[in-house]
Amino acid sequence: MSVEETVRSTFQEVLESIGASLAGPLTGETVLLNSGLDSLGFAVLVARLEEKLGYDPFIIMSEPVYPRTFAEFVGIYEQHKPA
Repeated sequence: MSVEETVRSTFQEVLESIGASLAGPLTGETVLLNSGLDSLGFAVLVARLEEKLGYDPFIIMSEPVYPRTFAEFVGIYEQHKPA
């Protein structure tokens, strides 16, 4: 499974676990603030992704970045993927 597929499926799992849903399909342009996840939901998402992928890019980063869209969020995981 690719990084994007893992992020996408985990995102959906977290949405379902908190009883939230997207208004439309999850695309690269989906604005994270409108995704149905609040700050606790994102914390859960990042923790689950760390379990599945084995790394947390937000800890690895030297400069904090706050992604605006789903594509930017996935890009952070792809950019900081261990070699």
